[in-house]
Parts: sequence; structure tokens; C-alpha cells
Amino acid sequence: MTRKSRGRIGSSFDDYLSEEGIREEVEDAALKEIIADQLAHAMKKQGITKTAMAERMGTSRRQLDRLLDPRNGSVTLITLRRAAVAVGRTLRVELK
Repeated sequence: MTRKSRGRIGSSFDDYLSEEGIREEVEDAALKEIIADQLAHAMKKQGITKTAMAERMGTSRRQLDRLLDPRNGSVTLITLRRAAVAVGRTLRVELK
């Protein structure tokens, strides 16, 4: 059984998201998930527990759980910066 190559059909996924009016929301969620994953990976690599990470950040374990939850978008730049410093990284934000 062979499959026919259909080529590109329709617009791009970005166009679709824009048409639906959800592109920014989807991009924000993806960025948050990437950051949460990077922090969790750095913590695991360095053997940092959540309790120790919260102490390094000067915050509660509950706040750290919100930061590491990819579905929770209510994170401030200050919190992200403290988390980056706690794992020996820097936070870079830029406008393009």
C-alpha cells in the first residue's frame, strides 16, 4: 500500500493559530513549558531538591511548584531571575 504525497495543504500552523486568535496564548504556554523544563532539568542535573531550590530562591515550596507547573502562567520576571540564579544560570529576555 503506497501513500500519495499531498504536499502542503492550507496555511501554516502559525497562520491557523492567528486566525483562531490564540497564537499569543499558545506561544506563551509553550515558552512557560520550556522554561519550566529547563529549570527542572538543571535542578535534576545538579541534584537540587525542590525544598533546597525554594530556599535558594528565598521563596516557598508552593511558589516553586507554581513556577515548575507548565500550565501556570502567572510567573514574574523577578521569580524567573531568582530561579535562574539558583541553578547558576542567567535569564535573558529580549524583544524581536
